[in-house]
Amino acid sequence: MIVTPHPHPESRPHVVASAIDPHTRGVARGAGLRAGIHDAIEIYDRLFALGGITSTQARADAARALDTIDDFRPGARAEIEGIAEGARVEPWRVAALNARTEILARSAVVPPGECTTIVRRLGDGDSAASRTFGIQTWDWHVELSDCWHTLESRGGRHDVVGLTENGILGKIGVNSAGLALHFNILGHLRDGVGGIPVHVLAAIVLEEAGSVAEAVEIVRGAPIASSGSFSLFDESTAVLLDVSPVGVFEIAPRNGVLVRTNHFLTPTPAADEKTWLYQPDSGERYDFVRARLGRRGAPNAAGELVDYLVTGAGEPPVTCRPDPDKPLGQRWATLATVVLEPAARTATVLDGTPAEARARTWRTLTA
Repeated sequence: MIVTPHPHPESRPHVVASAIDPHTRGVARGAGLRAGIHDAIEIYDRLFALGGITSTQARADAARALDTIDDFRPGARAEIEGIAEGARVEPWRVAALNARTEILARSAVVPPGECTTIVRRLGDGDSAASRTFGIQTWDWHVELSDCWHTLESRGGRHDVVGLTENGILGKIGVNSAGLALHFNILGHLRDGVGGIPVHVLAAIVLEEAGSVAEAVEIVRGAPIASSGSFSLFDESTAVLLDVSPVGVFEIAPRNGVLVRTNHFLTPTPAADEKTWLYQPDSGERYDFVRARLGRRGAPNAAGELVDYLVTGAGEPPVTCRPDPDKPLGQRWATLATVVLEPAARTATVLDGTPAEARARTWRTLTA
């Protein structure tokens, strides 16, 4: 286990956890990020309380999530419990971090954050000339800007690199088989606790799946009780998933491009969407990015992606800047920008917004 110190904002903690045994990997992760995990717990406790979620409710939700994880993938539970051991906290505390999306679904006061994703597929998906690459902004509460890290997880079926929040198994990344995953949150009326937390499912997919087809099979086989979107792409194939309590639905690239913000793109889950969480913002961001792609043409190289996500005054907040006058729970910020390239097995992470891409140093990780 290696941990790089964090002189924020120009660098970020980086954790390498390498072991065949998931519990051992978890202990390394928890020990390396002990103080940061305690910080994350404290901030999420405040967000839960703001949403009217008591500690008793959060603990019960976390225990239920942990049991579901154990039934689906015992190794994921073992890694969560290892993180708790390494961080010297009770296991339910780390389970609550991993199920934070599902627990916060109880709240109408603390809405989820906003993210924007573009995935480009060149070629027809079958030829040797096909290739893919993607970019995402990760937007979340600015109070958690110190509570995430870049990660190398090695020893499972596939090695994984990317970023995630302190204590949370996974979020955005690419694996050593060349499968990449971008992650956006969605909202459905039936969202809740009782299934695999979407962050845990993302980690499982990245550790186990060697292709888009394998990833979709894992997601379809999982007990789902909450909503999210995985943009999945390997070296030649790309697909967008609407993941919801009413099913998993696929969206194919349009003109070689997938665009995702924070609303459902298929009719069945959209019929019972929590539109008040994201609209009209999500639709405006989606239409803005699509229109920009139409005007400029889709990018032909990963290095061209970032400019498509830079926005300023009078434009939808694809580049998201926090409003310091807003209260806790309403200060959104782009905490990171991530480029994934399956062919190179790389995740390139910027600690900041797309607008800061040329002013800050990116960190490139190879699975």
